[in-house]
Amino acid sequence: MAARFQDPFLVADIGNTRIKWGWCEDGRVTRTAALPDDPDAWRHQLATWHAEPARRWVLAGVHPDRRDRFAGWLRQLGYEVWVLTHFSQLPLRVQVERPEQVGIDRLLDVVAARAEISDGESAVVVDAGSAVTLNVMDPTGAFVGGAIFPGRRLMAEALYDHTAALPRVAVSHYPPVVPAGTTIHAIAAGIHWAVVGGIRALIEQTLLTLPVEKPLRVILTGGDAADLLPDLRTSEIQWLHRPWLTLEGLRIVAEHG
Repeated sequence: MAARFQDPFLVADIGNTRIKWGWCEDGRVTRTAALPDDPDAWRHQLATWHAEPARRWVLAGVHPDRRDRFAGWLRQLGYEVWVLTHFSQLPLRVQVERPEQVGIDRLLDVVAARAEISDGESAVVVDAGSAVTLNVMDPTGAFVGGAIFPGRRLMAEALYDHTAALPRVAVSHYPPVVPAGTTIHAIAAGIHWAVVGGIRALIEQTLLTLPVEKPLRVILTGGDAADLLPDLRTSEIQWLHRPWLTLEGLRIVAEHG
C-alpha cells in the first residue's frame, strides 16, 4: 500500500461522462469539481485551486483509457499520482465470486459508506449515474454484491438509437408527470419512473435476504441522485444523500491505505 497522504491532496473519480475532482484536507473532501475530458478545463481548475505539483493525487475510475490519460497528463506536469486499479488496494473485504471484476467505483462507495455506519450495521449504496448500481455492505462491513442496470441517460440514448422516430430526450429537463401529453414528456416520465421503480424493487429484494433492522440505511450518490431522491423516500428506509461519495472513498483510501 502507498504511504499515508499528507494534507492537502487531491482525488479524482474518472467516470464515463465526467471527471470528478476533490480537494482533501482536515479529514474530508472540502472542494469538488465535475469536469469534461478536456485538458484546458483541467488546467483552469488547477489554477483556480492553486494546486501546485507538490500536491499528490489518488485516482480511480471506470474508464481505464481516460483514467490513464489523465494520470499521464498529471505526471507530465510533475505531480505524484497513485492509481487504484484493483480491489486488493482497498481496505475492504470483497466477498463475491470474482472480486477483480467489480467496478472499483462501487467498492470505493462502500468504503465511504462504511465510515458512516456503526459496527454491525448493514447498508446499501445506490450510485445513480450513467449506470445505476446497487451495492450491499453486510453487518461485518464486507461488500457482498448488488445489481446494475442502465441509468437515465443510457435509457434515453437506447430509445433514440434503436427506434426510428423517438427523439433524444434529456430526462432532467422535464417533470416526470404521468399520464404525459407529449412524446418527449412520455419518454422522460417513463425513464424516470423506471429508474425509481428499479431502485425500489432492488432494495425490496435486498431486504428479503439481508439481515437488517428497519429502517435500512441507503446512501444515494451519483449525478442523478438529487433528481431521484424525492420520489424514493419511504418510511422503511433512511435515505442519506452523499453527492461525492466516491471521492470520499478515495480520500479514505489515501489517508488510511
